[in-house]
Amino acid sequence: MELLHSGKVRDVYADGDDLILVASDRISIYDVALPTPIPDKGRLLTALSLWWFEQLADLVPNHVISATDVPAEFAGRAIRCQRLDMLPVECVARGYLTGGGLREYEKTGAVSGVELPRGLGEASILPEPIFTPSSKAPAGEHDEPITYDDVVDKVGQATAERLRQITIDIYRRGAELAADRGILVADTKIELGWAPGGTLVLADELLTSDSSRFWPAESYQPGRVQFSYDKQYVRDWATGSGWNKQAPAPDMPAEVVEATRARYIDVYEKLTGNRWE
Repeated sequence: MELLHSGKVRDVYADGDDLILVASDRISIYDVALPTPIPDKGRLLTALSLWWFEQLADLVPNHVISATDVPAEFAGRAIRCQRLDMLPVECVARGYLTGGGLREYEKTGAVSGVELPRGLGEASILPEPIFTPSSKAPAGEHDEPITYDDVVDKVGQATAERLRQITIDIYRRGAELAADRGILVADTKIELGWAPGGTLVLADELLTSDSSRFWPAESYQPGRVQFSYDKQYVRDWATGSGWNKQAPAPDMPAEVVEATRARYIDVYEKLTGNRWE
């Protein structure tokens, strides 16, 4: 195998015609990898992605070849994948207003160029899910919100429309399945690429605690910050620490690490119905 890329939280190896995507226990916020790992995170996110890939396989093809035909040292946190020509867009769907979307709305009344009703606030449910893409920034730089027209400029009208529809379809189906299990999906990010035959294929991870905001439905209350089963908890800690969001990042306290791991396990078990061992 040949190491092709070591990212903030994933490593990609070439193995013949295939790729081996390895999820580490590293965690990244504000496009910076923190020095303190979250134990079991790589295995948790791999298992949850595989579960979602199976649930949503009828909506869009995915890049998974095998979750077992991987090197032994990566077992449980690696996937053998199809090689794709990845598109230069982060595809994001939002059903609720929070985070960067809320900050943009407060300034402009819109998110990624999508005009929204007046009077919305923290955790407001949107009239319908919206497509709010972002750029794929080079290493060391931050992804930035872009509009649908920007996506058209990057990939063309027909592909942009397909990206938007696939992203919204995945969000709607994922949010529906999660709601049946007591979880609200506030937003989620996906990535797609072209297979050699010209098919759009879903890649990377899917509806995980790193790529989505998950809230418990039972305590949802618009107008305030929600309890989160995702890395928003780490973002909140980092903001309170006084860190300037530039590398190097500070070490996480042990209690933050354990609380984050517990949230990742909790949402995995709630969504899949499987007990984490």
